[in-house]
Amino acid sequence: MHRRQLLASAASLMSAFILPADAMTIYGAAPAPTATTMPPVPVIPGAWMFFTAGEASAVDAIAARLIPADRLGPGAHEAGCAVFIDRQLAGPYGDGTTLYLRPPFASGTPEQGPQTASTPAQHYRAGLAALDRFCVAAFVGRGFAALAPVQQDAVLTRLEGGLLGLGGISEPSFFALLLKNTREGFLSDPIYGGNRGMVGWALVGFPGARYDYRAEIAHPGQALTLPPVGLLGRDAWHTGTPA
Repeated sequence: MHRRQLLASAASLMSAFILPADAMTIYGAAPAPTATTMPPVPVIPGAWMFFTAGEASAVDAIAARLIPADRLGPGAHEAGCAVFIDRQLAGPYGDGTTLYLRPPFASGTPEQGPQTASTPAQHYRAGLAALDRFCVAAFVGRGFAALAPVQQDAVLTRLEGGLLGLGGISEPSFFALLLKNTREGFLSDPIYGGNRGMVGWALVGFPGARYDYRAEIAHPGQALTLPPVGLLGRDAWHTGTPA
């Protein structure tokens, strides 16, 4: 049998089993069961959940140098990136819940992810302790947060290049982790503790979690000037001020 005949006969067989069906009108609730969801829990300002006070000061100062405030707007310090990182490290991300942490480990490509048994929380704890020891020894008892901005930049540049000599710490990997998490905190939804006031979204022109763009789609090519909206709405909605 030729392939064309086979396909034709198969189509005829299938059509023989297709019966006419009446349309059904549904009233009230949907017939399908509602799926369960796990909405994010809004971060509540307060005490640090993972960092010690000294670790929090160091991370806040590091983030402030990675994304500094300038003429374009607030930076990582103002956006609360240290709070975002703290809450992430206190949860499943810090525990490495979604990471493969079992050996054997091998030197792979960056796309293959970290090759280590250490969790992000362990990376931070060990890396921050080693960085503090270096700063205290090199700057007469001063930790990273107490250094001048130009000194902080010099330390971070050497950290990125693996030139500090932090024993047992992969300095470029630790720097990359700090930079990655700072970016995430600056551009995440404010519900997670960072991007306070949606300053990160305002900087890049991202309108946020809006559900309807039909009015904007009808005018292609025009600049999108919508104020950003988070998963919990806008601050103006909760304060009663015009939005």
